[in-house]
Amino acid sequence: MSFGQGGPYGAPGDPQQPGPQPGGQPMPPAGQFGPPPALPPQPHPQPAQPAQQPPQQAQPQPLPQPPAPWGPAAPGQASQTPDWDALADTTAARGRRRKWLLIGGGAVATVAVAGTVAALVVGSGKSGSASGLPSPQKLPSSSGTPEPSFSQVAPPPPPNPREFIASAEKDKAPLSTKTLFPHSKPSLDKRKYDRTATATNEDCATAAQGGLGAVLTGNGCRQVLRATYVRDGVAVTVGVAVFDTKAAADKAKEQSTGNIESLAGDGPSFCRATACRLTANAEGRYAYFTVAGYTNGKAVPDDDKDALQAGRDVAGYTFRRIMARANAQASASVATPSPGTGAGAKKQA
Repeated sequence: MSFGQGGPYGAPGDPQQPGPQPGGQPMPPAGQFGPPPALPPQPHPQPAQPAQQPPQQAQPQPLPQPPAPWGPAAPGQASQTPDWDALADTTAARGRRRKWLLIGGGAVATVAVAGTVAALVVGSGKSGSASGLPSPQKLPSSSGTPEPSFSQVAPPPPPNPREFIASAEKDKAPLSTKTLFPHSKPSLDKRKYDRTATATNEDCATAAQGGLGAVLTGNGCRQVLRATYVRDGVAVTVGVAVFDTKAAADKAKEQSTGNIESLAGDGPSFCRATACRLTANAEGRYAYFTVAGYTNGKAVPDDDKDALQAGRDVAGYTFRRIMARANAQASASVATPSPGTGAGAKKQA
């Protein structure tokens, strides 16, 4: 099979047939097939070297700034997270610096105090006085104003009021039914009574019934002062027998028998030849007796409470009146001491 003179290749310039490669080897003649001859190795073209330029002087570049541990990212950069390690190192460094400053300040203060103390000790040794106070000779002298003086003698104890009613020698206050029974309507334990009669008997036996008159006279009774009090149909007569000593009054109380005679006054008589309530007591040189019953003369039964309460009320009132007399005389003795004792002795001296 033949292809003519052109072979398998077309005329030059024919786009349908490949022509010889530019710069390559001539194609083999027509009709000859086989591997193409080996081509010698071709050197690779080297790129053209640019013309050498004269060296330029290096310009100084600014130092890069360390990235901030916290803050917004620079324009064009990604957001940054806080540098926790850097923050921790900074805080630790500040703490160490503060600690050293405190330690150094304390050491300086200690040295200063030690120096001051040493200076004071040295100065006190030179002056001869550790306190630095002037010697007693240099202290100012006291003024000429006299200081108050106090007596070295303890004041006597207050007198016992009962001592002033224990005997006639000390019991010098006026004595009468007015001083002993001053209230016309006394309230005795919230119960009001009316005083209806009073009497004074120099003959003690005439103020008593039964064997009480002999008892009073036998113990040296000086007089009997009586008063009657009435409340709600119940009447009470109290008789105060006066003796010279407390011992005589106590003996009359122990030996008492019979009763004090009731003092009716303008009202009806009571407790005459009939049963009544009786009491007997003594205080100081005074022995006092009560008789209580009904104003209508009726006998007081054993279960009575009204006459019993009235007798106790009047007896208690009489005791308080005797003690009021004792207290008044004791207070008066303190206000005006007797000569030779207390302030009176100083005035006489």
